[in-house]
Amino acid sequence: MAFGAARALRLIKARSGHAAERANTGAAAAHHEHYCMQLIRNRDYEGFLSSLLLPTEFRRSVFALRAFNVELAQVQDVVSQKTIGLMRIQFWRQLVDDVYADNPPHQPIAIELWKAVRKHKLTKRWFLRILDEREKNLNEKAYRNIQELEAYGENAQSSLIYLLLEVLGVRDIHADHAGSHIGKAQGIVTCLRATPYHSLRQKVYLPLDICLLHGVSQEDFIRGNSQKRVRDVVFDVASQAHVHLEHVILDDYLNKIRKVDFDVFHPSLQKRNWMLPLYLKIHSWRKIY
Repeated sequence: MAFGAARALRLIKARSGHAAERANTGAAAAHHEHYCMQLIRNRDYEGFLSSLLLPTEFRRSVFALRAFNVELAQVQDVVSQKTIGLMRIQFWRQLVDDVYADNPPHQPIAIELWKAVRKHKLTKRWFLRILDEREKNLNEKAYRNIQELEAYGENAQSSLIYLLLEVLGVRDIHADHAGSHIGKAQGIVTCLRATPYHSLRQKVYLPLDICLLHGVSQEDFIRGNSQKRVRDVVFDVASQAHVHLEHVILDDYLNKIRKVDFDVFHPSLQKRNWMLPLYLKIHSWRKIY
């Protein structure tokens, strides 16, 4: 095993320590909750705002789930070698197993997940689907078609939504159907939003079949090309998100990208929407999603 990979494994193992019995002490519990909340606030601001709209009794468990998701989502971006990425995924896979064995490591997200799983009887299968999809994405290959991109959305994003619904006490086939559509749309939007960032890393994940249809190469995106044929690719991909279910946060991005004629590199798309908290609150009052 390479030195870098071995060192990463030691660092990952160092984070563990079976001390769940200390999880409910006042200071420790507050620290664990704050850790998850700050992680989401820094890495998933829209998810953070959405969580604040939920009733207080559900927020802590939701923060735990979103923190777990954030950690997995960033594995691909923070590791330089696939081997290290696989080791990080394995760490989180083992963590989930330990949580369900009532033996979580003394790590903030693990402790908070353990509490959420015990409180809401969360389904382990959804955690495993997220892990499997994140591990699969370490191959860093472009999606061959829109169906593969939708499969990513279903496995990585919809699975999280199913867990969030379970926290809220919603176990309904119709809610799951809506969650499936939202997750697929979110997966597509996430891919679009990350395109400028990925392009800087010489990576392109947009569906190859749509790129070929418009005569666009991966090099066009890497160079930041904004010609019409490139925008046509973005239009087709964004349109598929509309085919599923409109969601307030996703709809905000889709509206903005339409206003700039589907130029995925437009600077306005990289700016945070400071009106989003008010926008979300209004929709919450009106019960519009």
